[in-house]
Amino acid sequence: MTSRFAITMLALALSAGCASKPPSGRMEDVREARATITNIDQQHRAVTLQPEKGDQFVLDVPDTVRNFDQLRVGDQVAISYTEAVAWEVKPAGEAKPGIKSEEGVTRAKPGEKPGGTARRSTTVTTTITGIDLDKGTVTLTGPGGRSETIKARDPENLKKAKVGDLVEITYSEALAISVKPVGKQ
Repeated sequence: MTSRFAITMLALALSAGCASKPPSGRMEDVREARATITNIDQQHRAVTLQPEKGDQFVLDVPDTVRNFDQLRVGDQVAISYTEAVAWEVKPAGEAKPGIKSEEGVTRAKPGEKPGGTARRSTTVTTTITGIDLDKGTVTLTGPGGRSETIKARDPENLKKAKVGDLVEITYSEALAISVKPVGKQ
């Protein structure tokens, strides 16, 4: 994650509408796709998928995917990809500047249809080191000491923050894949 990303997210945070408490919010984008298995190559661990829209394609399935032998022609594959950004302005002392990351993976249990999830998130906590209400800008200093001044889309939210406050920004990604047997949705 770059500090440019964190700064962009701060601009979004400061443009979010809220009452009298410091700005906070969340944005999320979910993309979903479905496809039908039209062919299975057991020897090469590959499946041919026909998406709801578009051309068929072959997907190589790594050895880490359990229960490949459970797949059948006609099975429905559902994929969901989610990206989210959450932010919260916190008073000084309620957090510490820094970066932290988390990730996790789940897999189907033995005997189940293949599937699983993968997720990761990165949280960057930065410090507000300057606010210019006349110009509608805020200066953000990241954990590495780099500062950047950005313009808020909604300068009214700058009145809800103060120098020394911290901005905690979390970027998350999650991927989920599931397989439903032929005829089940």
